[in-house]
Amino acid sequence: MLAPRIIPCLLVHNKGLVKTVKFKDAKYVGDPINAVKIFNEKEADELMVLDIDATAQNREPDYKMIENLAVECRMPLCYGGGIKTVEQATRIFNLGVEKIALSSGAIENPKLISDIAKEVGNQSVVAVIDVKKRMFGGYDVYTHNGTKKSKVDLENLIGKLQSLGVGEIVINSIDNDGIMKGYDLSLIEKIKPLTDVPMTVLGGAGSLDDIKTLIEKFGIIGCSAGSLFVFKGKYKAVLINYPNKIEKAKIY
Repeated sequence: MLAPRIIPCLLVHNKGLVKTVKFKDAKYVGDPINAVKIFNEKEADELMVLDIDATAQNREPDYKMIENLAVECRMPLCYGGGIKTVEQATRIFNLGVEKIALSSGAIENPKLISDIAKEVGNQSVVAVIDVKKRMFGGYDVYTHNGTKKSKVDLENLIGKLQSLGVGEIVINSIDNDGIMKGYDLSLIEKIKPLTDVPMTVLGGAGSLDDIKTLIEKFGIIGCSAGSLFVFKGKYKAVLINYPNKIEKAKIY
């Protein structure tokens, strides 16, 4: 039976684990491999790792880093960053990664989705959509770490991605990134009815209550967070954490 998933999202910058606020001011918070080891111990449902340098610097994925993460990881692993070809995606899958995440690649070359899906199956292809609120309503889609505004319409993009065979959609709020004051529920209300594939929400979680609210409102959904799982307390001390089985039972 399908159930909601609680997914830590790790951002990699200059080979280190970082956290951002509204996609800016990357703060170093530790070593990605050490974080993976801790999430293994805490039996996380899944792990998402996004290399925020690869696309921005127009370089290939760091295959050695990905291999090290995949070898260590004992939960389903989703990797995103710098993937532009089927060959790159296939190489990453062969390293032991279960899902690959496309952002700019999916928008600038939509055929990449269907090409990869044909090779490895729809369930392994994830589209990450980074959005920012417009001043007078609606949302714009951004790529390249929130620096490049796309001309695509959000609602049309959702439909197009699904028609091309994407297996999961991650919707990420740039405005709420690192703020830790809750998810953008109005955004999810807008997008959820348009999705026929599993959906994951990222950006804004500041407490387990935020995750509980998301699940209560939208049911079976992926609840992803970064700051919530790397910071602790009002002073944001760096401490990798994740809900235990008792806490999860209260959330579900």
